[in-house]
Amino acid sequence: VQLQASGGGLVQGGDSLRLSCAASGHSFRSYSMAWFRQAPGKEREFVAYITYSHSTNYADSVKGRFTISRDNAKNTGYLQMNDLKPEDTAVYYCAAQAIPTSSAKPSSYGYWGQGTLVTVSS
Repeated sequence: VQLQASGGGLVQGGDSLRLSCAASGHSFRSYSMAWFRQAPGKEREFVAYITYSHSTNYADSVKGRFTISRDNAKNTGYLQMNDLKPEDTAVYYCAAQAIPTSSAKPSSYGYWGQGTLVTVSS
């Protein structure tokens, strides 16, 4: 499966953005999907995941502000980001895995999108 992330941009603190992750090449329905992010000079970190059965989990830093969802009919996953903060500035990557997983580890995901940059100004 190929993943294409989009929706990043430059916003001010408190604003909202919705990232999309379009999957192609295979039905998305049975895949677990996750979002990770990587800020300059930092390691890639977990943001959220959603399993094929729509179970979700979030990093503590985004809980209550971000919502992960999926539309299997459109083969697309989403990350709704509200009340953005400067510390949310990073390249955001979507990832997917065919084997059912509920993991926050990047190594658990075999398919990755190219990343989309989110910049939040103060």
